[in-house]
Amino acid sequence: MLSLRIDGELLDRLRRRAAKRGMSVQDYVLQTLVRDDFDERFEAAVDETEKFYGVN
Repeated sequence: MLSLRIDGELLDRLRRRAAKRGMSVQDYVLQTLVRDDFDERFEAAVDETEKFYGVN
């Protein structure tokens, strides 16, 4: 479980963005977190591959 405290203005922006995608705010936030986590893991994997092959 994840609990966040956000102000009303941010919540309104999140609601609008989620609504544009036909999602709940919770689903929108979760999708964003998962995407960011994937991006970080992918970048780390690329860095490790470049180190392995000696690419600068």
